[in-house]
Amino acid sequence: MAAWSSSPSLRHLLFRPRLPLSPTCLTGSSRRHVHRHSRQRLFSSTSSSTLTHGDAASTHGDGDGVVDVNPPRGTRDFPPEDMRLRTWLFDQFREVSRLMAFEEVDFPVLESEALFIRKAGEEITQQLYNFEDKGGRRVVLRPEITPSLARLVIKQGKSVSLPLKWFTIGQCWRYERMTRGRRREHYQWNMDIFGVPKVRAEAELLQAIVLLFQRLGITSLDVGIRVSSRKVLQAVLNMYSIPEHLFAQVCVIVDKLGKLTREEIEKELMSTGLSSEAVRGIIEVLSLKSLSKLEEVLGSGVEAVADLKKLFSFAEQYGYAEWICFDASVVRGLAYYTGIVFEAFDREGNLRAICGGGRYDRLLSTFGSEDIPACGFGFGDAVIVELLKEKGLLPDIPRQIDDIVFPLDEELEGPASSIASSLRKKGRAVDLVEDKRLKWVFKHAERINASRLILVGNSEWERGMVRVKILSTREEFEVKAGELE
Repeated sequence: MAAWSSSPSLRHLLFRPRLPLSPTCLTGSSRRHVHRHSRQRLFSSTSSSTLTHGDAASTHGDGDGVVDVNPPRGTRDFPPEDMRLRTWLFDQFREVSRLMAFEEVDFPVLESEALFIRKAGEEITQQLYNFEDKGGRRVVLRPEITPSLARLVIKQGKSVSLPLKWFTIGQCWRYERMTRGRRREHYQWNMDIFGVPKVRAEAELLQAIVLLFQRLGITSLDVGIRVSSRKVLQAVLNMYSIPEHLFAQVCVIVDKLGKLTREEIEKELMSTGLSSEAVRGIIEVLSLKSLSKLEEVLGSGVEAVADLKKLFSFAEQYGYAEWICFDASVVRGLAYYTGIVFEAFDREGNLRAICGGGRYDRLLSTFGSEDIPACGFGFGDAVIVELLKEKGLLPDIPRQIDDIVFPLDEELEGPASSIASSLRKKGRAVDLVEDKRLKWVFKHAERINASRLILVGNSEWERGMVRVKILSTREEFEVKAGELE
């Protein structure tokens, strides 16, 4: 440490930024009030420096010993003001999960690569941060959470009773092209239900999503939830006698509807061996936006139609029918989905899917275990913050400290330490400040939104007293040091 203090020029050189850093201040004046002005920097927004600095400079340093202080491309730092926002959002996730009677679980970010290597050309298998560890094992930074959850369910076995209602908030990694609301690392809120075969489980999950939106101030005019079923596509494939082994591959392709042109989708489907007649039939059915029209095409006896009608009936009973709509094109890109699927979208169409999920009744058998009916969703932190910013709904959350304790003389540092320690044991957040001018202390109190300033002065301390200033009212009084609460 002595070398640091004696060599300020070296410290300046090592930490000199190679590129301009994004502004880190969040403006605002009141605690947890809605801040409706644009922010320069948000913990989940993709700033221009985030998108470019990884290409402009190496994160490993250069020959001059200058370290690039930016994080790796597509990742984020969380300085205090951004961390407060992240904590606030995660608290919303946890509160909705509590209201829905879910229990929290967690898993390692580092998982076995085999857990995420699947067939059918899923995009996710091309986006893995995977490598061989020092023990020669193939590992991966998890790109999603559901397989980790399935692994834990298998591990727990019969020691847990069904149904399981679990949630987690975890970091995920995908090496992919970045756009607004999409980055290479993000945090994801997952809620999953194991052991409920009926669509009641999906209805519960959809209520959780709607509850979160409502708590954040988002309405059904801002956001909708598209709902369909993988069984719709399965019924269409059965109509054209398409082999079962092509189902997952077709799902991955048609999930690109809206991202690729119809001609490109048709070309990819034809490349799997489907006839032109089957391709046209698939596209026509997946273009339907009406459940009654779907029933006309497939018939009322088809399981997919019955499931969807039941779900929409539940939506009426729960009171969120205006949030959901039928859209046959929703199939979700992950191969393990087996039934109802859904995804939330912003109605203005400026953002990618806000969240998505569905039923995956046959996932456990892919890991060599007995299948259990299951469904769940993943809800990322990046897109929702973009939406909140767009709607002027991001809260302003300043730092909040209960007390500042300040000794007016150096010989009173011991008593000040004792007072600070006593208050902390009583549950108050206390900042102990020394070696500053009183004018600086008052400005500091304003910066950190402190409630009280406790001054330890010689004349007061000789009488066993301290001076207390209530900063919101400017009221001042003396109180016995032992009676501070």
